[in-house]
Amino acid sequence: MESAWQRVESMHRWILENGDKRTDPWLLIYSPVPIICMFLCYLGIIWIGPKLMKHTEPVNLKAVLIVYNFAMVGLSIYMFHEFLVTSWLADYSYLCQPVDYSPSPLGMRMASVCWWFFFSKVIELSDTVFFILRKKNSQLTFLHVYHHGTMIFNWWAGVKFVAGGQSFFIGLLNTFVHIVMYSYYGLAALGPHMQKYLWWKRYLTSLQLVQFVLLTIHTGYNLFTECDFPDSMNAVVFAYCVSLIILFSNFYYKSYITRKRPKIW
Repeated sequence: MESAWQRVESMHRWILENGDKRTDPWLLIYSPVPIICMFLCYLGIIWIGPKLMKHTEPVNLKAVLIVYNFAMVGLSIYMFHEFLVTSWLADYSYLCQPVDYSPSPLGMRMASVCWWFFFSKVIELSDTVFFILRKKNSQLTFLHVYHHGTMIFNWWAGVKFVAGGQSFFIGLLNTFVHIVMYSYYGLAALGPHMQKYLWWKRYLTSLQLVQFVLLTIHTGYNLFTECDFPDSMNAVVFAYCVSLIILFSNFYYKSYITRKRPKIW
């Protein structure tokens, strides 16, 4: 009978042998071990970071945040353009799109932007580090950690096994949302004088919720139709989107609805 470690080794071997051969040589893709180590380090930073900062003044990261947020806007614009143009040139279907595993120029172009999208999720772990350094520990919510920590696994698996196909729709929507989101953060980082122009924060959360609803509908549709795209991937995306709808709805309710209600004594 196989031991637990042997089962882990067997699963790891299966992952190494069954990935997309086009993307296997790319940074962080061949094996899940680097991403698992990165995730454990991420959790470690969340645990020890606030403790180390407890008796330290918040770090002034204004210049860093301005550069970082607007750089993320630029990267999101690039990825949105690549998802949109490549899917259009390849005549992608918005209802059902199998993965093109060929080394064709358009197939590789889509796989490449999927990798950049995955890597952007690795970069976005910096959001958490910045909160810790600025002693904004109230921002380290379950929603924040869950969303950032799981996205690196979701999109590692996406690039490893399904770099393209209908997963492009996730990248297309998410990069558009992130153009808006990081623009907001970049403007906010410029200083308090920008607050009067940032009245639309609640609509940013609404935009994120609309994104997750659209992705849930899109993925749910493909779970019940004949489409040459792995049902296992569709099921994971569907469940994940439902979890984000619940968490973001809870955040929206607590941030923008209950706060406005007058207290009843």
